[in-house]
Amino acid sequence: MSVLHTVIVGGSSGIGLATARRLLDAGHIVTIAGRNARRLEQAKAELGGRVRSAVMDAADRESTKDALAAIGPFDHIVLAFGSSKGAGAFASVDAAEVRKGFEEKVFPHFATAQAALPYLARQGSITFISAVTAHAAMPGTAGIGAANAAVAALVRILAAELKPLRVNGVSPGVTDTPWWDFLTREVKASAFADYAAATLVGRIGTADDIAQAIAFLISCSFMSGEVVICDGGARLAA
Repeated sequence: MSVLHTVIVGGSSGIGLATARRLLDAGHIVTIAGRNARRLEQAKAELGGRVRSAVMDAADRESTKDALAAIGPFDHIVLAFGSSKGAGAFASVDAAEVRKGFEEKVFPHFATAQAALPYLARQGSITFISAVTAHAAMPGTAGIGAANAAVAALVRILAAELKPLRVNGVSPGVTDTPWWDFLTREVKASAFADYAAATLVGRIGTADDIAQAIAFLISCSFMSGEVVICDGGARLAA
């Protein structure tokens, strides 16, 4: 059996990096891709040099196409990049910030998945990373939730359109990753404590929690068209 090759866009930190670690341990060839060459090198060092890397800007169509062409054929692709733009109360959130959220997440997810098609194995998979805001009713998330819902909506449509290529998604709840670094340490600690108290499992998520869900979707050839909500049961508790 040939060794599987997985490309992780946004693989230099957080959920993408944790997924790279899990898949490497499972025997995959892994290529992590991202905009920042320094962060990619740091990730490679953290992973013990076992991973390949490619500099690409998912928001730049030509950069994406060139990087994927240089990577060559692969079996699976994980789109693990996001945006923090568009959060805030609906009455006051800036529409320009909501638009930036779409420009940083929705359009790059769409374009990267499209550009990957010539290189993906017919029996391979695409895994989108959305967020629980796509499915929940959390005040203050109308803008960012709309962007994540757009990503989640791609899953079923593309699973039907691109079959037998499998298309799935994961929607994480609050997870301790660098995504939250826009908050001060004190504000982040308070937000994490409040969220942990609102979950069924009594804690926030880790990057590896989400990586486990991604690895499952990649490995299970009977899964397609599904978005796994990995939020510690917060929606049920609410």
